[in-house]
Amino acid sequence: MRMVPKMRESMPQTPIFPSMLGSACSGQVQPEMGEQCGDPVYQDGSLVSGSLEALIERLVPTVDYYPDRTYIFTFLLSARVFIHPHEILAKVGQICIKQKQQLEAGAEADKAKLKSFAAKIIQLLREWTETFPFDFQDERARKELKEIAQRITQCDEENGTIKKSISQMTQNVLLALSTRGQYQEIREKIRQPVMDKGTILKAKPQSAQKDILSVCGDPLVLAQQLTTIELERLGNIYPEDLMQIISHMDSLDNHKCRSDVTKTYNLEAYDNWFNCLSMLVATEICKVVKKKQRTRVMEFFIDVARECFNIGNFNSMMAIISGMNLSPVARLKKTWSKVKTAKFDVLEHHMDPSSNFCNYRTALQGATQRSQSANSSREKIVIPVFNLFIKDIFFLHKIHSNRLPNGHINFKKFMEISRQIHDFLTWKQVESPFEKDKRIQTYLLTSPIYTEEALFVASFENEGPENHMEKDSWKTLRSTLLNRA
Repeated sequence: MRMVPKMRESMPQTPIFPSMLGSACSGQVQPEMGEQCGDPVYQDGSLVSGSLEALIERLVPTVDYYPDRTYIFTFLLSARVFIHPHEILAKVGQICIKQKQQLEAGAEADKAKLKSFAAKIIQLLREWTETFPFDFQDERARKELKEIAQRITQCDEENGTIKKSISQMTQNVLLALSTRGQYQEIREKIRQPVMDKGTILKAKPQSAQKDILSVCGDPLVLAQQLTTIELERLGNIYPEDLMQIISHMDSLDNHKCRSDVTKTYNLEAYDNWFNCLSMLVATEICKVVKKKQRTRVMEFFIDVARECFNIGNFNSMMAIISGMNLSPVARLKKTWSKVKTAKFDVLEHHMDPSSNFCNYRTALQGATQRSQSANSSREKIVIPVFNLFIKDIFFLHKIHSNRLPNGHINFKKFMEISRQIHDFLTWKQVESPFEKDKRIQTYLLTSPIYTEEALFVASFENEGPENHMEKDSWKTLRSTLLNRA
């Protein structure tokens, strides 16, 4: 979540999750008692459920109240599962009109309260547009925003400060929308780095092929460049993108949104980056003909993965390990026998999937704690394994229902989801402290990579098949390549 300027801290705020509707429902109250106790429902002072209408009402400030920022973030993030943002804005506008009319009907002294109320509404809209700017891609949302603004500006006819705030807020939204559109256009222009291995192998003699070691021979430098790429991609993933996992995902293995592919574009782009990096690692290993050089490449990537771990770049580390564990690489027993695998064994231990990746989660927690107390950008870096992060949100969604038996929204569930997404947003705000090396990054992003079939061809050419199953596979692959030729 974006940091809020200090000037806003003067706005009155209530503690996290107090009851706005009296204290009858605070304390040890079970969610299913909501209809008896009122709406919303609290447990141990924390909001756990409520009707959509009551939650929206709790979002809107009054003269004496401003919602806690944690609540604003959680509600605006989760409410899209039930209602479109422009519909929330319309309801917020209706509540604003009622409150404004009540203040206008009061004594002359209520003008000060009217201005105070207007300032709080503008603050709410500002936080909304800054944290979730892409809610306003919808023309209907921009229309509702404009209508609320017009009603509020009537309270500021003297000096126009509210009008200026609204104008700046609108410009920032348009800039954010424009920036995202430009990013997607750039990503679409980058060709998919997948080529037919047979074509590559026949097109150039091995000596003429550029490899990773000729571009960058320092594991630390390559790890830093990978981290820069990762942070750039993290920076283009937004909280509403992540909520598509709940709103539109068909299954855990299908990240595509049924209704609007653009809403999952950045998720898919980041997922594709992981797969491309894994395949690049496998390609760099399998395309090397000489065993001694192939061993050197393997050990180089092990060192790169270790440096990624030290930096806190777990996603690149996992991609590298995944690439080295692909069957075409894993079967190169003669090459692996020459590799010093002690460091690789340590890395695999960190990424051991047993006990729900317990070792990785411990390392991630350690990196998070380091980041929270860090003074330098280098120590602040935390890049989680993205696929695992996505799965955590997905399973949290599947395990807990969106609504309780009494029809209330299960706000406790969405509070936990928003907490995880907020952590992610904190990590993605870190700017890369490493100077970008255009030559290395161009190679990482555009160097041709082999398909799975091509990897097996290269692997079998380097180390022949050892059993009947491999011999049959190799025979089929050669036949396929000959037919293509």
